[in-house]
Amino acid sequence: MDRRPGILAIDDTPANLLTLGAMLSGEFDMQMATSGAQGLELARAAPPDLILLDVTMPEMDGYETCQRLKADPLTRDVPIIFVTALAGAEEESRGLELGAVDYITKPLNPVIVRARVRTHITLKKQADQLRAMAFVDGLTGLANRRRFDEALQAEWRVCRRNGLSLSLIMVDIDYFKIFNDTYGHQAGDVCLQAVAEVLRRGMGRPHDLAARYGGEEFVCLMPGSDLEGAEAKAESMREAIQGLAIPHKRSSVAGVVTVSLGVATCFPEDCMAPEQLLAVADAQLYVSKSAGRNQTRSLELSQDTPTAT
Repeated sequence: MDRRPGILAIDDTPANLLTLGAMLSGEFDMQMATSGAQGLELARAAPPDLILLDVTMPEMDGYETCQRLKADPLTRDVPIIFVTALAGAEEESRGLELGAVDYITKPLNPVIVRARVRTHITLKKQADQLRAMAFVDGLTGLANRRRFDEALQAEWRVCRRNGLSLSLIMVDIDYFKIFNDTYGHQAGDVCLQAVAEVLRRGMGRPHDLAARYGGEEFVCLMPGSDLEGAEAKAESMREAIQGLAIPHKRSSVAGVVTVSLGVATCFPEDCMAPEQLLAVADAQLYVSKSAGRNQTRSLELSQDTPTAT
């Protein structure tokens, strides 16, 4: 079953939060925050489907909270409805100009609140579906290069903030051009889909991501995974792909399709940029291929790790 949409209500008055909860908790999963700062923290930790935001709050008002939410890549796509006693046209215009999708004034009419919330939840779901389609590789169903590039930047920030390691696995199908020449492009497409399915199954945690990087090359992003764990995962996928036993009579490695893998791991605060992690994984893939293919090579980065491949 689909999960219930999540709503974050931010208001410094607990009675107002209780009122919103009574109106909406039967249909939506509700989270409550009594300050802008707490709301930002909750929204970043688990972005909701919709935010209901009061304007008049101490220390950080709703307008500033909205600006910060819209400036953060993790929360900028979450629709915001201002729910406030400020009923003037100037206040409403300001809220909408800051990026809010709607403006509801108090006292609250439960029918109107539920109707507007349902409308924007539906629009958010449709936008998410369109966004997901733009991030999917049409042949394999994995994330595409654009999705991976965004995920790498986002996970880099999260791991740096939380002091976590970040691992990346580059995967290349051995002698794939020869495979295409021998068996045809239709067979090549079937091969790519089979390899992609192994990688998809291998990414068992919610934040792991397998993507098609280009051609016969794939990449796996594993936040929170250390080098030993990433190496073990890479070897498991290598063995599973060889175990598919897809015939490849012109491979000089084996009589079946195999892959070469390069692994790189770092703690982002110790590295120069996420692009360095990618470059080192790619360099390790090159080492794997140069050493005979159908194997995994890995390296843990530090600030002193060269960026050249």
